Amino acid sequence: MPDSGISHTLSRLIGPSRAFEWMVSGRRLPAEEAVAWGLASRVVEETELAVAAGELAAGLAAMPTRAVALTKLLFDRAPAASLAEQLELEADLQAQAAATEDFAEGVRAFLEKRPPRFQGR
Repeated sequence: MPDSGISHTLSRLIGPSRAFEWMVSGRRLPAEEAVAWGLASRVVEETELAVAAGELAAGLAAMPTRAVALTKLLFDRAPAASLAEQLELEADLQAQAAATEDFAEGVRAFLEKRPPRFQGR
């Protein structure tokens, strides 16, 4: 019996038919199938997991972290929002991102044709 809201979220992620079949079957979901269903973004070998996670973390840390956080917020809110609500939230968060030091650094770096040096501000 599903709990913790998985019946709500999983049916929205992979569709109600697929979610129902998976939940009642009790079968383990292979990693490749999780990627195909959109539940995971990629698969790596267990022996490569620490390196892959480190590379992902380093890549995210090198980005304008405030913009990454605002983007995450947008995608977290999207499933429950109407299009009008989502457009309003996007406009608000874009204005917030454009007011950051990292935004200004990104523009300078682009104009100077150099890699940006984001500071998380």
